[in-house]
Amino acid sequence: MHYRPNIDDHGLPHNPFKAIVSPRPIGWISTLNKDGIANLAPYSFFNGIQDVPPMVMFSASGPKTDTDDLKDSLVNIQDTGEFCVNIVSEALKDKMNITSAHYPHGIDEFEQAALEKGTPQVIKVPFVATSPAVFECTLHSIISLPGNGHMVLGEVVCVHIKDEFLKDGLLDVTRYAPMARLGYRDYTSVHEVFSLNRPEQT
Repeated sequence: MHYRPNIDDHGLPHNPFKAIVSPRPIGWISTLNKDGIANLAPYSFFNGIQDVPPMVMFSASGPKTDTDDLKDSLVNIQDTGEFCVNIVSEALKDKMNITSAHYPHGIDEFEQAALEKGTPQVIKVPFVATSPAVFECTLHSIISLPGNGHMVLGEVVCVHIKDEFLKDGLLDVTRYAPMARLGYRDYTSVHEVFSLNRPEQT
C-alpha cells in the first residue's frame, strides 16, 4: 500500500506513522514556570542531534488538550531558557505514564506521580532523582513546525549518570532497561543488545 499524508485516506484503523518511526526514545522533560512551579511531561519525538557540543531535541505538537494554549513545557522553556531530559527506565514507566495526563496549568507533575526531585548542578530546573541518566539543558532555539508544532533544540550543560548503571566504565542500558515508544499505545524496553563492527576500509 501507499498513501500521501494529508491528501489520501490511508484506510487503516489508525494512522501508522508513529508505528513506522519506532522505537522512539522518550524525553521526559522537566521545566520550571515563571513562578517556580515544576512541570514534567514525556515526549516521544525526542533524540540526540550531535555530540560536540552535546545537543538534544524534542518536539511538542499542537496545543494543550481542549485549549488553544501552548504546552506547559514549551511555555516554560520560552520563559526560562532551561530544561532537563530525564531518561525513563522500565521501573519508572508507570510514573511516567501518570505525568502524561492532561493537568491544568500550574500543577506539579512531580507531586502527582510522587517523584523525588533531584538538585541540578548548572541550571535551576529539578530532575527526576530516580532517573538513571539526566541531561541539564539550556535552550538553543525553538523552531516552529507546520501544523502548530514546535521543535526545541537544547545544549546539554551537565550530565548525570547513576553509578550502578556503569559497568567497566560503560553505560549498561540493560541494567535499567530504557523505555521507548512504539505506535498506538504500545511501548517497549531494552533488555538485550548486540554490537556490529564497521566494515574495514580498503
